[in-house]
Amino acid sequence: MKRIHQLISFFKQSSDFEKNLIHLIGYRTTSIILFQTALNHRSVKDNPSENNERLEFLGDSVISTVVADYLFKKYAYKGEGFLTEMRSKMVNRQQLNSIALQMGLKKMTRFNKLDNGLRTSQIFGNTLEALVGAIYLDKKYDFTRTWIIEKMIQPHLFMDDLEQIDINIKNKIIGWALKQGKQVDFVLAGEQLEGRRRLFTINVVLDGEVVTSQKGFTKKDASQIAAQKAIELLGI
Repeated sequence: MKRIHQLISFFKQSSDFEKNLIHLIGYRTTSIILFQTALNHRSVKDNPSENNERLEFLGDSVISTVVADYLFKKYAYKGEGFLTEMRSKMVNRQQLNSIALQMGLKKMTRFNKLDNGLRTSQIFGNTLEALVGAIYLDKKYDFTRTWIIEKMIQPHLFMDDLEQIDINIKNKIIGWALKQGKQVDFVLAGEQLEGRRRLFTINVVLDGEVVTSQKGFTKKDASQIAAQKAIELLGI
């Protein structure tokens, strides 16, 4: 009897996962294991063949390619500098994490929920990249390109607003500090390996006191995220 209940529970969980997955990606797939892997963070599956780090690497490249193509066609007369800046605004770690949360990926990502740091980290943007990698393997490039445009760019990335954003947010807080007669510094507080990638921690230090501490997979990303958080905390 116990065995029967276990089987019933297993099939129910499988059915619920498939239902949620269809809602998330918009189609029914036969590659369930591929998508389960895409949603497994390293904190619950340490084996590279069972977690999403390889798919994240693939998805990151696919998203960057699709966004570059999208911008190249949308802004036919803009120069390389403008296109590069717009791409950075669209695919930076904070932006992808925000899109992932809006899509409900936090609920579907399997990660160590006892680790409070992971709850508020950027891992859901990483999961989104892994999800795109899985879709690419499952449905190839043309389908994935359309999916990124229809599920990520059009609903979540408003181009007119992005054009107005100063990508170097650090300049905003540095300028504010100068006017206030304060000293602001961006200090590398540490770096660690997150899977096969280095994760940097940047502190925003105002007159010798740490305002906020934020992480990113490049020093630039970590600095931008830290600057944005500091701006919010200081009410600039």
